[in-house]
Amino acid sequence: MSTFTAPKGIPEYYPPESADFLAVRDALTEAARRAGYGYIELPLFEDTTLFARGVGESTDVVTKEMYTFADRGGRSVTLRPEGTAGVMRSVIEHGLDRGQLPVKVYYTGAFFRYERPQAGRYRQLQQVGVEAIGVDDPALDAEVIAIADEGYRRLGLTGHRVEITSLGDSTCRPAYRAKLQEFLRGLPLDEETRRRTELNPLRVLDDKRPEVQDLVADAPLMVDHLSAEAKEHYEQVKAYLIDLGVAFVENPRMVRGLDYYTKTTFEFVHDGLGAQSGIGGGGRYDGLMAELGGQDLSGIGFGLGVDRTLLACRAEGIAVGDQARCDVYCVPMGEAAKRCLVTAMGGLRAAGIRVDLAYGGKGLKGAMKAADRSGARFALVLGERDLEAGSAQLKELASGEQRAVSLETLVDDVQAAVAEPLR
Repeated sequence: MSTFTAPKGIPEYYPPESADFLAVRDALTEAARRAGYGYIELPLFEDTTLFARGVGESTDVVTKEMYTFADRGGRSVTLRPEGTAGVMRSVIEHGLDRGQLPVKVYYTGAFFRYERPQAGRYRQLQQVGVEAIGVDDPALDAEVIAIADEGYRRLGLTGHRVEITSLGDSTCRPAYRAKLQEFLRGLPLDEETRRRTELNPLRVLDDKRPEVQDLVADAPLMVDHLSAEAKEHYEQVKAYLIDLGVAFVENPRMVRGLDYYTKTTFEFVHDGLGAQSGIGGGGRYDGLMAELGGQDLSGIGFGLGVDRTLLACRAEGIAVGDQARCDVYCVPMGEAAKRCLVTAMGGLRAAGIRVDLAYGGKGLKGAMKAADRSGARFALVLGERDLEAGSAQLKELASGEQRAVSLETLVDDVQAAVAEPLR
């Protein structure tokens, strides 16, 4: 009989380690909520043309990495490779851009790219993203970067840094593009790279092959050819980041993997992850909404990798999740005690206490071992004599201290014990 396994390149998170995954995701989303971003739930798949137009037809994401298929109606659909295009489609479709601006939303979930699986690089990747749409304000750019930085710091990370640059705007990009193409056409590039030079020359600067990196070492840089307006925008973003206490490093050679970025562009990296050092990034995407059929409004956002951030936490030795499944583990000795504790569990859970029970008629020794494995702080033991006395035994597992609690006031007594600080 065959044994099924998960698809290649897809990480799974299960107890108790899944608690760390949840802690990372929740810390990153909490930082967005604190800044007034509302939640948006996006489809897992969309019309393929949305990503071709929104992400860029010359990008590796579109040309090599998308999971694209025809549905039963013959329509070409694609599992979402990133979040921004879907958010923009939703904002346009539901008229969110007709209300108060900026539209500020965050999302979380799985995204899909067909890549060669390796540590920190998966075919199903988990992300937290934010998008702020409709206002071109350097202070908003700085806010978005600061939200990501806060999320990482809430986890206790200290080994990360944010690299920033500006990719210019519509007034200076065309002239820079022509200058870069002129430079690249004079290099001994392979045929595919020459084709990329004509489609999107910035992609050539993003080529990770050492031989290509050597050839483009002296290529002209966008930051040296910014318009006065784009340069002023960039300088203001940096000033606001300093005001917010967000340390940054300027990286004029940064090229993000998506075509829609303009002006402010940034990436968070963690050197503890080796070659796959990026843990999140984003930037401004003026012009994307108009490209997708909406108003000509600007926007800025990011996508933070939950998987990679978790790896960064482990690289720094940070335990971020509460791996205890419950606070109290109930141990009934006999059927009457079990019925009493099942009723008590309902009250304890309603009071906000995590509770489990030794199901299956375990003996006292086996039940106490299960209590230890659950990570619970207390075991609540109830036997026949306890029932006759109208009380249960509440045992703190770490210290071994035990006290009797009345069955009449059990919920209040246990709740008070759980609230006591550890000694």
